[in-house]
Amino acid sequence: MADAISVTRNGHRTFFKWHRGRRRASDSVFTGSRIVEGMRLGASVEVDLVIHGERGFAVLHDMNLGRESTGTGAVLSKTAAELRALRLRDNDGAPIDEPIMLLEDLAALLANETVHPDALLQLDYKEDAAALDQRALDNFALSVAPVATNMILSSGDAEAVRLLTTAAPGVRIGYDPCHGDALDNLAKSQDFAGFVADAVAASPNAEMIYLAWQLVLGADDAGFDIIAAFQAHGRRIDAYTIQRSDPESVSRVERLLALKVDQITTDDPEGLAAALA
Repeated sequence: MADAISVTRNGHRTFFKWHRGRRRASDSVFTGSRIVEGMRLGASVEVDLVIHGERGFAVLHDMNLGRESTGTGAVLSKTAAELRALRLRDNDGAPIDEPIMLLEDLAALLANETVHPDALLQLDYKEDAAALDQRALDNFALSVAPVATNMILSSGDAEAVRLLTTAAPGVRIGYDPCHGDALDNLAKSQDFAGFVADAVAASPNAEMIYLAWQLVLGADDAGFDIIAAFQAHGRRIDAYTIQRSDPESVSRVERLLALKVDQITTDDPEGLAAALA
């Protein structure tokens, strides 16, 4: 079986990040069993977070139910009990025997497991700082407390990252500067060095920067090594999202590996590792 954890090229180790908790492309998203498996093995695993009606956090990507679960309506309109009573859907939309998890459920699940010291669970907060209040911040800190040191918080909103990680200081810090009009503006200006400087200034304590692979390879085409530029500031780089493990995707990944990317977000870590091997 291919190593779905990482690949080493020219002495540089690059992790495969299990996007939305998937080890294989056929996996359903956000299942506790796969997330636990990844954390036992030492993988980098990603889940998304949105705020629910009791100001806690649900492990979901969308702010409206339906696509990912058996529920309907806004996540923000649901109580914790209502969300836990729902089931996730598979890739074809069929319900599966896995419930929606809240952040505290996932943390408690991992607290009862032997988590590999290299394992890292990325909590990708899908909203902005305006959606956060003190109750939400307190709930976040309480929820992550059992396994905070194996977690990294990311968002496209630097202020949201600051607020959440200040509330839970054990959680590591990440930042995604590719949101809003950032990529459109960069495509026009081609000011890659300025983009790097702005991102570093926006989230000065971030250890991981998340970049769309299109940006990384576009900068390379323009003669600018954006990975090296961020690494010169002490940041590690995650390139997202490689959805498949077909020849076109593998070609892109080979370029990312040559640029010494630190992590690659993919929906098919196992398939991608096998294709690279």
